[in-house]
Amino acid sequence: MNLSKARVLVVGDVMLDRYWYGDATRISPEAPVPVVLWQREEVRPGGAANVARNCAALGAQTRLLSVVGRDEAGATIARLLKKEGVAASLHRDGSIRTTQKLRIVHRKHQLLRVDMETEPSKEVLASKLAEFREALADCDVVLLSDYGKGGLAHIVTMIREARRAGRRVLVDPKGDDYTRYKGASVITPNLAELREVVGSWSNDKELTQRAQQLRAKLAVEALLLTRGEQGMTLFRRGRALNIKAQAREVSDVTGAGDTVIATLAVMLAAGEGMESAVRIANRAGGIKVGKFGTAVVTPAELFGKNGKD
Repeated sequence: MNLSKARVLVVGDVMLDRYWYGDATRISPEAPVPVVLWQREEVRPGGAANVARNCAALGAQTRLLSVVGRDEAGATIARLLKKEGVAASLHRDGSIRTTQKLRIVHRKHQLLRVDMETEPSKEVLASKLAEFREALADCDVVLLSDYGKGGLAHIVTMIREARRAGRRVLVDPKGDDYTRYKGASVITPNLAELREVVGSWSNDKELTQRAQQLRAKLAVEALLLTRGEQGMTLFRRGRALNIKAQAREVSDVTGAGDTVIATLAVMLAAGEGMESAVRIANRAGGIKVGKFGTAVVTPAELFGKNGKD
């Protein structure tokens, strides 16, 4: 398997993940809250940017299309992605501020998260769609990372045109309206996301029935349900494959879904079969949860020192 020949086009909502590390050993006299003595800051690409850096870390030729503000956070994302080998085309929208998630951390425990976000303008999104059409010729797989921040307003058109071009389309979904993902190749909800769309279930038989009904309704090749410590289930027409999670000490689940879909996209782009690609993605997810914060998984971690399966 030659991962360096895999070409993945990532489109979606990018954000900057900020981590403020400090010591929280006192309670404020002003209110019953901890006082954090700030020590250092760390910044990492988040959202679709984290998906793209995961693809690049596996050796794939990775292109990213997204929207950021004309601000320091947007410039930081661009700098970080360049450093990690991602060919990023970040459209600048002066009317918004780049989405940021600030996490205040004490000894690897998150005390608080502050979100800063605004939706991009329609004009910028329209220009991104034109670039998307041009980029289709130079990719094997399209990965749409939906974080519900407004950057995928044209996702229906993107799926239709990518499929017409013969490209597989993977979608990391968000929200309760999955009709916009109709015709994609694979969607990858987690348990909470699936429940929001199909309702609750009382047993695995009912879960399978509801997942298969959704898969058929959306006319997707596969629905990959990520189930945390229970592993994953791959639903395809007439069958379901359960894959157990690999036992590891869980440090942080943040960004695990990004790592899973990125790995799946790279493996499919490299010519791996669906079932094998899902098993490798499951392995990657297990490695990622052992790391704090958003993180990448390398071929050496996945396949051993030589980086081959």
